[in-house]
Amino acid sequence: MNVAIDSASAAPSNDQGNGKRRRVLLGIAAAFALAGLLWLLLWLLVFSRREVTDDAYVGGNQVAISAQVPGTVIAVLADDTQLVHKGQALVQLDPTDAAVTLAKAKSALAQAVRQVRQQRELAAQYDAAVVARTQELQRADADLARRQPLLGEKAVAPEEVAHAREAAATARAQLEFAARQAAAAHALVAGTDVAGNPAVQQARAAFREAWINAQRDAVVAPTDGYVAQRSAQVGQRVQPGQALMTVIPLHALWVDANFKEVQLAHIRIGQPATVHTDIYGGDVTYRGRVLGLGAGTGSAFALLPPQNASGNWIKVVQRVPVRIALDERQLDEHPLRVGLSATVKVDTRDRSGAMLAQQPAAAPVAATDVYARDLAAAEREADAVIRANLGAGAR
Repeated sequence: MNVAIDSASAAPSNDQGNGKRRRVLLGIAAAFALAGLLWLLLWLLVFSRREVTDDAYVGGNQVAISAQVPGTVIAVLADDTQLVHKGQALVQLDPTDAAVTLAKAKSALAQAVRQVRQQRELAAQYDAAVVARTQELQRADADLARRQPLLGEKAVAPEEVAHAREAAATARAQLEFAARQAAAAHALVAGTDVAGNPAVQQARAAFREAWINAQRDAVVAPTDGYVAQRSAQVGQRVQPGQALMTVIPLHALWVDANFKEVQLAHIRIGQPATVHTDIYGGDVTYRGRVLGLGAGTGSAFALLPPQNASGNWIKVVQRVPVRIALDERQLDEHPLRVGLSATVKVDTRDRSGAMLAQQPAAAPVAATDVYARDLAAAEREADAVIRANLGAGAR
């Protein structure tokens, strides 16, 4: 009788334990289902509409500064980390050689002007000779015309008529010779004035080149920026094109984000992006936009590209650089350096843009006018040399 009572009392306890366990399991299953639903919503609404990579680095223009003329360095006017402005002298070369070359070119230009003046005077001299020979021919023809009728009347000797005929032929030949000399002289000076003569123009071009080279003894900065990689030293002999230092404009930087090829399907030009750099962490968020996608993967442009068609092959996910433009105002507030690491997040919700640029650039990517004034000043100096040698009458 006691056993029956105990069995009956144990049955409700077991039912209560099973119900409690069932509720716990249902709660856990509901929590997992809710978490899965939340993850699905996050994926559909957030994660599937953005692409993220931490394989990104700050890029910028690295303007190599080099001499335009050969020379010896006598002064280095800027050093690493220093700010320089457009047009500022960075390196000074010894001006002695350029000054000697300029003096030679100046004298050669003056000599060319005087030679052309001489040629013009010589052409005028030959023109006067043509006039004189023409008069001589007319006089000889008149003498022959007067003597020929008298020959029939036996009033003059035949020898005299023969001499008159020979004199007329000689005068005609001399006139033709003088005319050809005049034509040859005019061939050197005809059609232009002294300043426009080809010989003067050639000497003028040589003078301009020498003058510009003399001005280029000062190596100037083509843009604003900060100096890096200075290699110029005092006393160093440099050649045109030899790198002396680098100027980096830190106000115009970008980020090259290397996305995996499986991440590129929805990236379009113009999409907004956010950039975090390791130097500032999460304290600074840079706003940017997609400028364009690279024309090839990094391995395609490597010095030794892979040869996947030979030997064994292992598939490696490739990456394509995507250029992200940064806000210059933010760069001024929070400066960056070329090569810094970054994390880039591109918002791909708006997929209406193009994956490739549709039009060529309408403006220069980079430009400078620090060298434009050289030629204008050289032209003025050349004009002054020409005027000084034209002579009082020509001026």
